[in-house]
Amino acid sequence: MGDPGNQEIEVIQSWSAPRSISTALMYSFAQRDDCEVLDEPLYANFLRVTGVDRPYREKLLSTMESDGNKVVKEIIFAPGKKKYRFCKQIAKEYVPGLTKDLLKKGKHFLLIRNPLDILPSFDKVVPSSLMELGLTDLVSIYSELCQMGKPPPIIDAADLQQDPECFWSYQVLRRKDKVASRGGLCKRIRKLIQATLRGLCEDLNISFQSSMLKWDEGPKSIDGIWAPWWYEGVHKSTCFKPGRKYPKPFPFSLYDLLEHSLPLYNILRRHVKQRTSLLKSTLPIPDLPVPENEKLLAWVGDEIVPRESAKVSVFDSVVQGGDSVWEGLRVYNGKIFKLEEHLDRMFDSAKALAFSNVPTREEIKEAIFTTLNRNGMYDNTHIRLSLTRGKKVTSGMSPAFNLYGCTLIVLAEWKPPVYDNTKGITLVTATTRRNSPNNLDSKIHHNNLLNNILAKIEGNNANADDAIMLDKDGYVSETNATNIFLVKKGHVLTPHADYCLPGITRATVMELVVNEKFPLVERRISLSEFHTAEEVWTTGTMGELSPVVKIDGRLVGDGQVGPVTRHLQNAYKKLTEESGIPISRSDSS
Repeated sequence: MGDPGNQEIEVIQSWSAPRSISTALMYSFAQRDDCEVLDEPLYANFLRVTGVDRPYREKLLSTMESDGNKVVKEIIFAPGKKKYRFCKQIAKEYVPGLTKDLLKKGKHFLLIRNPLDILPSFDKVVPSSLMELGLTDLVSIYSELCQMGKPPPIIDAADLQQDPECFWSYQVLRRKDKVASRGGLCKRIRKLIQATLRGLCEDLNISFQSSMLKWDEGPKSIDGIWAPWWYEGVHKSTCFKPGRKYPKPFPFSLYDLLEHSLPLYNILRRHVKQRTSLLKSTLPIPDLPVPENEKLLAWVGDEIVPRESAKVSVFDSVVQGGDSVWEGLRVYNGKIFKLEEHLDRMFDSAKALAFSNVPTREEIKEAIFTTLNRNGMYDNTHIRLSLTRGKKVTSGMSPAFNLYGCTLIVLAEWKPPVYDNTKGITLVTATTRRNSPNNLDSKIHHNNLLNNILAKIEGNNANADDAIMLDKDGYVSETNATNIFLVKKGHVLTPHADYCLPGITRATVMELVVNEKFPLVERRISLSEFHTAEEVWTTGTMGELSPVVKIDGRLVGDGQVGPVTRHLQNAYKKLTEESGIPISRSDSS
């Protein structure tokens, strides 16, 4: 065997921002019997290149190698006596001029921590700044590693400090057993931390060692010379410990820095396998109906943002009270079908609700066109267009608090018709009655959809596609999501739009019925007339013209899609192919 001091070593590099319990994690890896550790080997190079000041700057530069590439070659990737070398790296120390071998070689993982927890203690030694935090550098390192085909695992410091399941389980035990010990909680927390560390070891393809869960109190020989300034807290520790149940007040002098840094943290947090939070969902990540919609761009307010960033303020009226209007549109062959009609209704709804500072028609069109062009969506696309009353200066019901103007949302998705328009759908009748104009006029296309949602719940519970809603007198109004038509003895009938929304697709189909020479009747229609109809269909932007083959367990006609329905489906399809507002695009140049 060769000299063990010259054996090749496998390097594991941890990248983090400062104050991310990275030193505790270094102590954890130092307890392994097969691992040596390095504390920020690139620190001196960082000080030399950037010129930043530190209380220990001169001492550090005189005792540590300050040539970064020399450090990479002769220290980080030098032969060693053990199988692994753990390098605690701070992201901002990855400065220009360093060899790409630093990232190309070895194993890497990212340790992240919420800036809410980092910032309060950070400026005890140096003033806080975005550069000093290094979260921009951390995102860049993640991106570079992904581009190299080496996406690194990411762990959140919160997962090494606490877990709601363990904490709340302990609280339950305490209520049942007044003598439950603090040691019992520590034991449960250690199990969580073990799971987090074990998962990290699995991602790094190394064995887990239980010795990683505990270390001795006090300074360590592996500490950098900056330890007296930064490591006072970790020197008092002997293991990973739960953080505070309730945090200290945040220093609002750092509010602007928090606003700049939190989005960077959230970019990385989305890639954490296990997330710790007070209201963490235990549900698995669901599959999307259309997987291509996982990556899309939405218009919110006055900007285009990625799907996971498409959010409105907690002060927005749509959050405070469902105070918003909306439209659903479809894109066919590079054109938006019935765009002008939908915008007419949106402006009417906004006026009925006394919205002020409403965007102009052209501004809304430009937002729609921009969103579609950014996504490359020119066909088979549904647009959910929303206009809220806007953000409030403080929470409350009064529109007098809305002083920022309306919030425009353009959500475009790849979405085929949501119903089976070939074989047909089934309906049941809901006990939930459609809102009366005495209460909330359905001609206002508002976002307060609880009336419809309650009916939809009844439909879901009956394993039906949708639910028919009756008016206060027991006549059919519409379904929870669509208008409805029937055919009887050659006549096409549809309910008056007294309680239901006078849908754009409804009006389009009514025109087609007349154009195709079918007699059209608009009147009150009882439920039994739908039960005994020869054909029934529903209309809406989401589903287009959808045949109904069963209502309340009764077959409609012979249970097959009828000839009038097929005829009008074909006429509707032809209309969508021939009409619509073209999507404005820039020249190919």
